[in-house]
Amino acid sequence: MAWFKKTKEVRTDKKGKIPEGLWVKCDSCKEIVYKKEIDKNLKVCPKCNYHFRISARERLKLLVDEGSFVEMDEGLVSVDPLNFKDTISYKERVKEKQKKSGLKEAVISGDALIKGYPVSLIIMDFSFMGGSMGSVVGEKVSRAAERAVEKKQPLITVSSSGGARMQEGIFSLMQMAKVAAAVGRLRDNGILYISIMCDPTFGGVTASFATLGDIILAEPKSLIGFAGARVIEQTIKQPLPDDFQRAEFLLEHGLIDIVVGRKNLKETLAKFFELLL
Repeated sequence: MAWFKKTKEVRTDKKGKIPEGLWVKCDSCKEIVYKKEIDKNLKVCPKCNYHFRISARERLKLLVDEGSFVEMDEGLVSVDPLNFKDTISYKERVKEKQKKSGLKEAVISGDALIKGYPVSLIIMDFSFMGGSMGSVVGEKVSRAAERAVEKKQPLITVSSSGGARMQEGIFSLMQMAKVAAAVGRLRDNGILYISIMCDPTFGGVTASFATLGDIILAEPKSLIGFAGARVIEQTIKQPLPDDFQRAEFLLEHGLIDIVVGRKNLKETLAKFFELLL
């Protein structure tokens, strides 16, 4: 009666393993997507159009004409005016982020061409201490605005930040007034300023230069605000809409002018240049 005999399992020492990093779970639709497919799609989910966060260097390649970018103020680095220390010292944290990101600070600044139009450019990188604005970020934004006035060319800023850098205390908060004044000089001299807000843009960056553009753009579904939704709910004791602080909600309520997908961002900027320059 061989029917009832228990067959021996075939055992193997080797287990099939799927290499790590091949698949990515979308933060929005929760679908598992092949990473190469997302990379080819400019880090945008092909299932739901969710825009993944990208580095400042990646964004630079998407926006400017090839070979046209000239970096400025690269040597500026953060100091430690308060001798701040949490789990590690502020100086050590900055060095750690510099090594990990390949950047010296949370922002890249310089001059470039976009569809042949010369611009001054600021691009923030959220991976560097949450894109926080300290003395160096404020100085770079201010200098970029000054170059734009001097060269009579538009200023383009790309924001992605959690706000002011707490490790620099009042020196960080002072940057809000400083960059607002610098952007004000653009207006006084009739220089075009376009602000692009990406996920996330919060705190002192939202409350200063990011919302002072002549034209304000945002990527789809970007989280944009000053304080977080939970803090606001606890303060006003009322529930907030599900899409509160999303780019589309802010477009409906007049804070931003247009929501533009990553693929169309460069072309959209060029159209504004054609109309306004």
